[in-house]
Amino acid sequence: MEPDTGFQDRSMTMASNIDKTSSHDEYANPSRVGVCSWSLQPGSLAHLIESTKALGIDAVQLALTPLITNPGHWADCFSRLAESGITVLSGMAETVGEDYSSLESIRRTGGLLPDETWPDTLTQLLRVADIAADGPFDLVTLHAGFIPHAPDDPGREVVLERLDKVASAFAQRGLRIALETGQETAPTLMEALADSRLDQVGVNFDPANMILYGMGDPVEGLELLAGRVVQIHVKDALPAGTPGTWGSEVPVGTGAVDWPSFFDAVFRLPRHVDLLVEREAGDRRAEDISTALDFLRATHTFNGNTN
Repeated sequence: MEPDTGFQDRSMTMASNIDKTSSHDEYANPSRVGVCSWSLQPGSLAHLIESTKALGIDAVQLALTPLITNPGHWADCFSRLAESGITVLSGMAETVGEDYSSLESIRRTGGLLPDETWPDTLTQLLRVADIAADGPFDLVTLHAGFIPHAPDDPGREVVLERLDKVASAFAQRGLRIALETGQETAPTLMEALADSRLDQVGVNFDPANMILYGMGDPVEGLELLAGRVVQIHVKDALPAGTPGTWGSEVPVGTGAVDWPSFFDAVFRLPRHVDLLVEREAGDRRAEDISTALDFLRATHTFNGNTN
């Protein structure tokens, strides 16, 4: 199936650093680089600002759920980040009840499909949308969960209906959503996104997740989904030694992602997309993020302060 290049015309402009009317010319400017806020494991907004500045980076993808669950530590988040010179490129939303202890547990509990958590997940996502509507960005990413591979699987229609509901709620607030890759193959995700109800839903492409979940070659996946990709997570991984188990997340440049080929595919995307360094494993996250930023300096052109 060919990528839906019509999405390019519908959703070309990226979020402005100031408001949702973007002046970002995707064909003239290089990608912006930031870090995923949750990778720094901040206990508060002050901690996030301190950690981000220590890395010499001035842009983040912001985890939005803490603004709901711990509002006292995240008060006036958007204005304080702006005052600190930190741009929020996008937000990240979580679903309720996710259990990442094993592949089987996250398959049961992740995303929008589990009926037992769907009402609470929808409530949480609507609260996230309300908060994000006041932010200086227009993109929020999330995991949809494991979209069934078989088109006639009744679970696929459940996911599509719920995605439509979520995407519509965010769109009513001037926002769009993008689905994180990895929990299904690129062809399965592309087939799901071909549903007319999801024509405004993008893709947050994570090459490491394709390896961690054993869902295919990241470069081939990026090429297939190119017309829908609106953001990229920069993360690396090694494949699992045993089928049905997790692969291993590793520092960028030390895993199985073919970065030269991957960035060749990035350069061929129909739009410039922001690159967010993500690190979710290990006890040297700040050092590993710094290594990833150095790696990007050597291999990719981007906007933003990383000195």
